[in-house]
Amino acid sequence: MPAMIVLGVLAAMLGVMLSAWAFGMARRNGGWTDVFWTWGTGIVLASAALYPIYEAAPGPRQWLVAAFMLIWGVRLGLYLTPRVAGHPEDIRYAAFRDGDPKTYPWRMLFVTLPQAPASALLAISVVLAARRPEVDLDLRDAIGAAIFLIAIVGETLADRQMKRFRSNPANKSRVMDQGLWAWSRHPNYFFQWLGWMVYPAMVLHIGQPLSWLSLTAPVVMFGLLRYVSGVPLLEATMLKSRGDLFRDYQRRVSVFFPFPPKRA
Repeated sequence: MPAMIVLGVLAAMLGVMLSAWAFGMARRNGGWTDVFWTWGTGIVLASAALYPIYEAAPGPRQWLVAAFMLIWGVRLGLYLTPRVAGHPEDIRYAAFRDGDPKTYPWRMLFVTLPQAPASALLAISVVLAARRPEVDLDLRDAIGAAIFLIAIVGETLADRQMKRFRSNPANKSRVMDQGLWAWSRHPNYFFQWLGWMVYPAMVLHIGQPLSWLSLTAPVVMFGLLRYVSGVPLLEATMLKSRGDLFRDYQRRVSVFFPFPPKRA
């Protein structure tokens, strides 16, 4: 049954991401890919968590996991949507416009559709946590909730610190190295990744091999954020715009996991 749920997530997210591609083409803004993926993943994975077990009504753990996914999706969606709607196209997507205009739609489709199987991989962890056989909530669920709270608060704080920094014209040519950004060059990404550690915390058990699949979500998100669509592209952009200021920041501050900054 969990495998069928994950396949259902894949089918639903393929529809969401095709819609994202079409909407982005119409608005000439590839950033809508991120918006559709966030809202879609939050809603679809919350629905997957609530899928009945043996035709019974969803239990308290299913509702808890569904709430985690909805809160994650709403928080990130409300942050991304106005940013995409009210600002120029993200440089990551604008770069795809270089070259032959006729191939741009296909290049964007190649970028957009793979995000559907990424959501399906995340669903593995979510579904396993939601369907843990113990009926009542316990200490492991409380630990998961604590991790989730830390992740949401940390990511929100990092985003607000960066927004406040950017709103000050005096910081136009500076590098943000205050608050959480003094401990990690990408604290928002770190806390976003931490939020996916909730599900292994709730279900992982050394003696249950299937439960080790709950590590799928944090592994996938770490790979994407640290090595694919997150850190590398942003750091390349910052090196172009800030040069030696950002190189000095790189020398002093951890790239992903928060650590005390080194001396200049």
